[in-house]
Amino acid sequence: MAEDMTRAILKALAELGKPAKAKEIAEKIGVPTSKVSCRLAPLRKKGLLDSPEKGVYVITEEGKKLIK
Repeated sequence: MAEDMTRAILKALAELGKPAKAKEIAEKIGVPTSKVSCRLAPLRKKGLLDSPEKGVYVITEEGKKLIK
C-alpha cells in the first residue's frame, strides 16, 4: 500500500509538471491531504522529491526513473 501511494504521489507530480503543494497532489490522486503530507519528507530524504521552497515539491530525475 505504501508503495502504491509513493508511485501515485510521484506520478501526480510528474503529470502536474510544476512545483505543487501537498493539497494539490492529494486532490490529483483523490486522497486526503494528510495521507500525502506524511509521505513527502521520507520521499525527499530518499531523493525522489525536491522542495525548491517550503511546502512545495517537485519530482526529481531519480523519482521519474521510479515511475517509468
